[in-house]
Amino acid sequence: MSARLSVLVLTLNEERNIVDCLESVRWADEIVVLDSGSSDRTVDIARRYTDRVIQAEWKGYGQTRNAGLELVTGEWVLWLDADERITAGLAAEIRRLLGATPDSVSAYRIARRAYFLGRWIRHCGWYPSRAVRLFRRARGRFTETAVHERLLVDGGIAETTHDILHFTDPDLHHYLTKFNRYTTLAADDLQAGGRRFGLSDVLFRPAFTFLKMYMLRRGFLDGMPGFILCVLSSTYVFVKYAKLWELQRPTLREKGE
Repeated sequence: MSARLSVLVLTLNEERNIVDCLESVRWADEIVVLDSGSSDRTVDIARRYTDRVIQAEWKGYGQTRNAGLELVTGEWVLWLDADERITAGLAAEIRRLLGATPDSVSAYRIARRAYFLGRWIRHCGWYPSRAVRLFRRARGRFTETAVHERLLVDGGIAETTHDILHFTDPDLHHYLTKFNRYTTLAADDLQAGGRRFGLSDVLFRPAFTFLKMYMLRRGFLDGMPGFILCVLSSTYVFVKYAKLWELQRPTLREKGE
């Protein structure tokens, strides 16, 4: 007998994405949408798929996802972003796994295939980029970082054979809108973790990021979208550490740095 599956989705003004996302998981036993104050039609659309649409204060990705875990009821949880989709193959695989997973396995890593600027990115270190997305609710908890949270799991972790589809950043305007917010959150996380700024963070880290993604991880095979992604990713690293410097500037000034 298969265990019950809950799907957890966080939303904020996702009317462009939410239909395709929820359509791809409507076979699940439960869908919980945790919305943080959408001003568009996201909530109304989500209510067509589930009566578990809950308004919640935004407290950062990690804390908000953990709040969502308190609301789901299934033994297993699949967490998604609104711009992600479950393929028919992955849906069938998950249904099979829920009835056949040994107790020693607590979670599954799933690869994400990202669609960026009109192209599926298969290199740059973006693919397969596996992350734990399906897990036993009682054995998982998110790190409470502001951005780039991770799921910590008690027990063994296996892998699925099918991918999640991630429709990220259809244009540069969308990417850059997120860019400023995410780099600020990432700098805040570094500061909270006790990371001290060093000149090498802005001199060498961005260049290494570009070389690693474009050459070592063969981003050049992803054409112009791949090149743009590698440049933007290295710029992201530069700006993140520049913002860390800005946060620590009063202390650095006192030390004469």
